[in-house]
Amino acid sequence: MSDQPLFHDSLDTPVGPIRLVMDEIGLAHVSLPHEKHPFAMQPHWRHDPGRLAEATRQFAAWFAGELHEFDLPLHPRGTPFQLAVWEGLRRIPYARTISYGELARAIGRPRAVRAVGAANGANPLSIVVPCHRVIGSNGSLTGYGGGLDAKRWLLAHERRHAPAEALVLG
Repeated sequence: MSDQPLFHDSLDTPVGPIRLVMDEIGLAHVSLPHEKHPFAMQPHWRHDPGRLAEATRQFAAWFAGELHEFDLPLHPRGTPFQLAVWEGLRRIPYARTISYGELARAIGRPRAVRAVGAANGANPLSIVVPCHRVIGSNGSLTGYGGGLDAKRWLLAHERRHAPAEALVLG
């Protein structure tokens, strides 16, 4: 990220401590505890719990099972293709999963399954932009930036807290 003002705060969660980073526009990054490529803090970032209070409140409510969809201003940085994939991820309903192929078709790029997988892996807003809801075409859990244990926990958490009608395939 550039030298523009960035603000951060941390939150303890059942999957470990996460760091929320936002800029003047919105939430820009969610760092999970066991990321393969952690997002390095920069000296010019400011710890500002007040600025991140609403994001922290929504994450706490999501982890408590009380919130199923985030309502935060977001400001992810990526290519136009990545942004399209991340928007597609946001349309996956709570407690549902889809395959990479289904996601590629949903964004109008049915032959771009591998590119969709790469964009999914580059998602800077884990949980808010629910990349954990994408699984292999055979139903297997595939890679997740925060580790497969976290992905497994997140999916089980959503199934535990989903309204019954959300679990019925449509």
